[in-house]
Amino acid sequence: MSTNVKNQLREVMFNAWRFFRVTGECFADCLKKAWQVYKLAKEMKNSTVQFFYQKVNGEIRQAFGTMRDDVISDKIKGNDNRKKNEDMFTYWDCEKDSFRSFKKFNLIRIA
Repeated sequence: MSTNVKNQLREVMFNAWRFFRVTGECFADCLKKAWQVYKLAKEMKNSTVQFFYQKVNGEIRQAFGTMRDDVISDKIKGNDNRKKNEDMFTYWDCEKDSFRSFKKFNLIRIA
């Protein structure tokens, strides 16, 4: 098994166990959600993706987001020393022209 594949599996399992500990949902659901988050991140590296997630207030949000380097590289400000929040997924919102984030476990589906 290549190092890249091991790292991908490690990331998915890290998220699945984190979801399990934080939400108390069954592990199978947490694992499905972790794969969904992984696939979203992977697709966003290459294109703009339509997806849906539940906001903290309960609303369902449709979003068009990307993480392509050619889109976001000039928008990242300097050396940001803040600690990354492992529960949040941050992306560039193509409609709002700004960075947005949502709780990873609240991802509903990728269109």
